[in-house]
Amino acid sequence: MSRISKLKQNWLGGGIGVLLAVGLGAGLLVFNSSLGKKLKHLSYDLPFAIRPVAKPQAVVMVYMDDDSHKELNQPFNQPWDRSWHAQLLNRLTAEGARAVVFDIVFSNPGTNPENDEQLTQAIRAQGKVVLAADYVATGYGRDGVAMKTIVPPHQPFSEAAAELGSAETNPDDDLVIRKHVPMSGDDLLPTLSWAAAKLIGAEVAKDEKNRFQERWMNYYGPPATIPNVSFYRAILPGDLPSGFFSNKVVFVGARLLTKFSGDRKDEYPTPYSSLSPKNPFMPGVEIQATAFLNLLHGNWLNRPSPKVELAVILLAGIAFGYGLSLFRPLTASSFALLAILVVTLIAHFLFSRQRIWFPWMIIVAAQIPVALLWSVVFNSVRLYVQNKLYEQTLSFYLSPKLVKKFSTDRELLKVGAKQQTLTVLFTDIANFTSISERMDSNDLALHMNKYFETAVSKCIHHTDGTIVKYLGDAIFSFWNAPDPQLDHQLRACEAALRFREQPPQYMNGQLLITRIGLHTGVANVGNFGSTARVDYTALGENINLASRMEGLNKYLGTEVLITGETQAGIDGRLVTRALGRFQLKGFAKSVDVYELVGPPEKAEATRPMREAFAEALKLFRNGNFARAETTFRRVLDFAPKDGPTLFFLRQIDHFRETPPPPQWKGEVELKEK
Repeated sequence: MSRISKLKQNWLGGGIGVLLAVGLGAGLLVFNSSLGKKLKHLSYDLPFAIRPVAKPQAVVMVYMDDDSHKELNQPFNQPWDRSWHAQLLNRLTAEGARAVVFDIVFSNPGTNPENDEQLTQAIRAQGKVVLAADYVATGYGRDGVAMKTIVPPHQPFSEAAAELGSAETNPDDDLVIRKHVPMSGDDLLPTLSWAAAKLIGAEVAKDEKNRFQERWMNYYGPPATIPNVSFYRAILPGDLPSGFFSNKVVFVGARLLTKFSGDRKDEYPTPYSSLSPKNPFMPGVEIQATAFLNLLHGNWLNRPSPKVELAVILLAGIAFGYGLSLFRPLTASSFALLAILVVTLIAHFLFSRQRIWFPWMIIVAAQIPVALLWSVVFNSVRLYVQNKLYEQTLSFYLSPKLVKKFSTDRELLKVGAKQQTLTVLFTDIANFTSISERMDSNDLALHMNKYFETAVSKCIHHTDGTIVKYLGDAIFSFWNAPDPQLDHQLRACEAALRFREQPPQYMNGQLLITRIGLHTGVANVGNFGSTARVDYTALGENINLASRMEGLNKYLGTEVLITGETQAGIDGRLVTRALGRFQLKGFAKSVDVYELVGPPEKAEATRPMREAFAEALKLFRNGNFARAETTFRRVLDFAPKDGPTLFFLRQIDHFRETPPPPQWKGEVELKEK
């Protein structure tokens, strides 16, 4: 009788285990949860870590890097003198380069027509040049699909080029590019990689239908695996051996490691980023070259169909959900470890030998553990662990006061989001990359931990803000969720001001200056994930706008910028300065920008400068550039190094050479992030 009872108990436990394992695995595979995305990404990323690095020889990268900017005296924030590109093409032509691909959009005529003509002749002489074009979003159709328009290169360049290709990339939410840019039948422009493959006659590119096939990036190694050389060395006579570029496809693009640390400059993390923390980002042009090599050699990665993947997940859920429930804890743990090893070896074999990847981490990191957990802990211990995990997770995001308030609120565990008006704050340390270069890892960690401790406890949590995540040296936080705060704009601004009030912190002998951007708007905020891993965050266009505001500090020479929406919420309780309307890259509408000057006590001391600046800005927006320049220079009498004033003086110089269009309404357009 006892054996029958035990068998019934095993069937019950096995059935529940199957439901848990199958339901979890299928949910993570089918539904677009944050945990599911992370496990899928890991399934793709991890096999690269143990696969040998390959050294492709068919391509050479020519980088417009920091050294080239300095050696050739070219600005970091303006287009290069195009005569340099002409010189490069002339050398590549002389050395018999197989083709040349520019991951640079030459969309407008240059300031020197003679240089443009040189570049046009060089493109025509080379004969096999692929130029990049941009796809620019123009809005959304009724079906919700983004409508895009092509921004081609300057017409003489387009006519001289052999092919045009889209410079568009397709990063995942963690910014890793895992997939070749997907194309549909109505895409008029191929990718740069496809255009290059077609130009040199790659087998896959001979049939245009193949362009729309799903392909996954097969990275050959970490950044700089593909042979590369600085731009200035490529044009320097005698610096490279003769024939260095012979019969090679040459990709030309940017690779900048310095400048503003929060701006990724068309660089992306890769599956190798965690293995090479000192060089985690791969330039976009190298990713384009990698996609081209995949097409050239036909060795891109493939993924099974959704039906096949779902079938694998279902079978694994049945096997482990029921099977592990039959054994005692120690035995079940041993079998679970063995199962993880077997699944991992199968995944590695398929990846390395068959170039196939599938979301095996859902089995390894979700289904097997949950089946084991069910067989070992069941109710009380499981609930205890979850409660502790929940409280610990809340402490990552919320101040101690809010942790106490929400520790018994299980609503925060539910997957899903709601629309909520937030005040969003992004921070970044100015010039962090150059400051942290060559620092000892332990010293860097010590300094950054001290910096984050101050920023969180004395600034963000002090005003009951919610920490979302750390992005390198940057912090993403918001107010008015999960706890409603009627004065959330003021709280966020006070947190920003508290950053400036903290005692100076130095790293590597240099003062740390925090740049901050704030914006108030509606976002999707909530818990993305499951009860096993809470990821409380916010998504939406307004989040991106707050990030852009932080980046705008670099151009304006300011430390704290807020949008008009945030300005309206503080209702004159803090001193601000209007800096005008800006058309930021990636946003269709212009935005009102204000500098957060300080508390009310600073009003009188800064009034003369602010009033002079306001007068100058009004003249500028009315197109009266001569009087605006005179008035802006009067502002410099009050503040000789005032960043916004110097910025607008540069804008006036620019408009003298290139007047704004007749319909100009006084906004400043930034073409870079």
